[in-house]
Amino acid sequence: MDGIYKLLMSDEVNPVNIGNPQEITIKEFAEEVKRLIGGESKIVYKTLPTDDPKVRRPDITRAKTILGWEPKVERAEGLKITLDYFKNKVKK
Repeated sequence: MDGIYKLLMSDEVNPVNIGNPQEITIKEFAEEVKRLIGGESKIVYKTLPTDDPKVRRPDITRAKTILGWEPKVERAEGLKITLDYFKNKVKK
């Protein structure tokens, strides 16, 4: 959220990648989410769109330079925090 907030409060009008530069495949990400959630969910494979990016490693150089921002939370920890948040919201 910090990166998005800093971008919002900046005068920057060009795209700035706000993401984790650690590359991971969509399959690995889906498996990680599935492991955290548990249960019997299945991963469904579909044909990729022709313009699907082949590299999912955002270059955050502009975020570092322009906003002084880089990720502070590892992806796995951020997923766990997000999952816990939504588990608590659903219970209420």
